Amino acid sequence: MPDTVSKTLFDPTAVFVTEQTTQAAIFQEVADKLLEKQYVKPEFLANLSEREKNYPTGIDMSVVNPDYPNIAIPHTEGEFVNVRLVVPIKLVHPVEFHNMIDPTDSFPVSFLFMILNNDPDGQANVLSEIMGFLTTTPAEDLQNFLGETNRAAIYSFLNTYFNQE
Repeated sequence: MPDTVSKTLFDPTAVFVTEQTTQAAIFQEVADKLLEKQYVKPEFLANLSEREKNYPTGIDMSVVNPDYPNIAIPHTEGEFVNVRLVVPIKLVHPVEFHNMIDPTDSFPVSFLFMILNNDPDGQANVLSEIMGFLTTTPAEDLQNFLGETNRAAIYSFLNTYFNQE
């Protein structure tokens, strides 16, 4: 079982670049690897998929900067995870996600920040930290980051720019 208290929200072995072309395939690929590492429980995938269907997490980044690709922040309840971690997932092929603000709207998403949080009171804090990162990172740097396909470079960038306590 992994340590449930981490000094960082990122793990270099839990950074993904995927060629998958559907939400279901992306979630399956990542959940399988997270389960192997014991970061999530067996029920994680089903609950993640169900929660995304009922409470979409797509974020239209054009309101922050029209040049940014859209992102999503999929997550599920803490009872289905064993750690506190943000799992960055670069989508090589943009995939449709429904809008967090207006679930009837959907758009292509190119980057996911999947939240794993075994602290039920901390979900909003992690979401807030991600939003802070997206709105305070210099525009050109963030745009380059959101297009990055090198796992080590993604991890390094996050450790440099992500405001962690």
